[in-house]
Amino acid sequence: MNRTATRKIPLGKISIGGSPKVLVQSMCNIKTSKVEEVSAQIKRCQALGADLMRVSVLDREDALALPELVKRVDIPLVADIHFDYRLALTAIESGIAAIRINPGNIGGMDRVALVAEAAKAHHTAIRVGVNAGSLDASLAEHPSAEALLLSAKKHVGMLESCDFHDIVISLKASDVLLTIEAYRKASEAFPYPLHLGVTEAGPKDIGLLRSAAALSPLLLEGIGDTIRISLSEEPEEEIKAANRLLHDLGLKEDYFTFVSCPTCGRTEVDLVPLAKKVLGYLEDHPKKIKVAVMGCIVNGPGEAKEADVGIAGGRGSYVLFKKGQVTKTIKEAEAYDCLIEEIEKL
Repeated sequence: MNRTATRKIPLGKISIGGSPKVLVQSMCNIKTSKVEEVSAQIKRCQALGADLMRVSVLDREDALALPELVKRVDIPLVADIHFDYRLALTAIESGIAAIRINPGNIGGMDRVALVAEAAKAHHTAIRVGVNAGSLDASLAEHPSAEALLLSAKKHVGMLESCDFHDIVISLKASDVLLTIEAYRKASEAFPYPLHLGVTEAGPKDIGLLRSAAALSPLLLEGIGDTIRISLSEEPEEEIKAANRLLHDLGLKEDYFTFVSCPTCGRTEVDLVPLAKKVLGYLEDHPKKIKVAVMGCIVNGPGEAKEADVGIAGGRGSYVLFKKGQVTKTIKEAEAYDCLIEEIEKL
């Protein structure tokens, strides 16, 4: 799949844009000044596949905690800042990889220039975050793709006038069709990397569907350099979801494929709890592997044979498949342990 060519922006030890890779990120939901808790959360997300993490900077206490936080983790951090340009300056001096701001709400052009100058000196990227819920009223009475684009152009232009170009852009909305249209327009209008996301997407079930509906068409068109699946859940859940989406779209090879049947009246094993337990293990131990947990002899053997390892259920027992070959029959009570043992061998 061809990706839209965008400017390559340094982001700490890695970069964003100018590459087929789509970076995965989430945002910590703990006050940043609680360094011990926040760094632990970042490390958990990194273990699940996060490429970078965003942290909020609500006040000076949060800003002053950033140097220690940067020391404790080894993936790039993005500091999210609103209203106070001084917090942006403090964050930049901390060694943070990037800041997320809306240049229109941190003061006049003189303050934007100070932030841009500091970011340039410290090689700090700036994400211009445009949100449908906080658009400048002068641009439109109601959010639209054109209004989001105009807002982005206005704020990007403020940075470009300061000769600053290490820019990432997001244009987020909670409406699926609006999100798609806005990012398509932005992809045509800007050379900069785009951060994709649906804002205020909702709790897990709603948020996953809404995010997949909005982001899949864009990603399949080659649009987007980094994504966040925003959920009213823990950030770990966002990382799992983002990796799953990218993998299913063929954009992330080094991740697991898991299939399990929906069950029906033919199912003679307690499959659903087992499938969920196996999925949980794979999420905590991700690797490039295909695993199948199937419930009966109709589709089960065929699906299991396509997997690196899989099981197909019968009456109180399962048949174990490895690389398409039946290796043994196991009791239902032993199925999980036996399957995990085989997974760990691969």
